Amino acid sequence: MIIAYEVARHLALRGVIAERDDSGRSIGRHFRLEPGERALVVDDVLTTGGSVRETLDAVRKAGGVPVGVAVMVDRSGGRVDFGVPLFAATEVEMQTWDADACPLCAANVPLEIT
Repeated sequence: MIIAYEVARHLALRGVIAERDDSGRSIGRHFRLEPGERALVVDDVLTTGGSVRETLDAVRKAGGVPVGVAVMVDRSGGRVDFGVPLFAATEVEMQTWDADACPLCAANVPLEIT
């Protein structure tokens, strides 16, 4: 949330927050978008794109028009397409596994080292 406000502040624009709710995300209680208002969705880390997709949906439901997505770190490996331009400050490749293919899970390595 802080990143979105900082980006808005540096661009001399208004920041709007999408909050998580029972249906995914919605534009926050104290915010609104005007019909047709253009919106840049900003997030910290992009992995699967789930949070960004929920936010894009919230912008559209509120009447806004998403024009792009900006993230600090893109670790998606280029596997996401939001239908709008994606801007990333940096890209990081990280190896990930499905739970059934994780070598650490197969070796019973605990998630926390105590």
